[in-house]
Amino acid sequence: MIIVSGCLLGIPCKYDGGTSLSKQVRAFVADKSYAMVCPETMAGLLAPRPPAEIVCGRVVNASGEDLTEVFRRGAERAWEVATEKAKERGEEITLAILKARSPSCGCGRIYDGTFAGVTTAGDGVFTALLKEKGIRVITEEEIDAYTEEERR
Repeated sequence: MIIVSGCLLGIPCKYDGGTSLSKQVRAFVADKSYAMVCPETMAGLLAPRPPAEIVCGRVVNASGEDLTEVFRRGAERAWEVATEKAKERGEEITLAILKARSPSCGCGRIYDGTFAGVTTAGDGVFTALLKEKGIRVITEEEIDAYTEEERR
């Protein structure tokens, strides 16, 4: 089973109330078993909401409010939901396709906390949790390369 960020499948859960619909991700999971999650809304955050970024290991929004614990709760809840679905289906979670640069779902690169669109090396809170659990994480920007790898 695959974990997928809800925004990539067209759910309006992004901080600005929009989506990050990815036709490539949608096509990739069309014939696969997946669990759609949004750690931020699963933590009770509304859409729209102020943007958040990771600063010195803490998740803060543009107003300076520390949301680290909220993001951790959301990551844990998303993991619980995904593992419950996997268990119900008798499947293992083998992959997560998550939103690039997000403070929850970013993988390898995240926004740097300046709210200026600058990125830095790092993982979002949910991605870090998944990696601790041994789950491979890619972003929507890597789906084509992953598909090629899968075909080999």
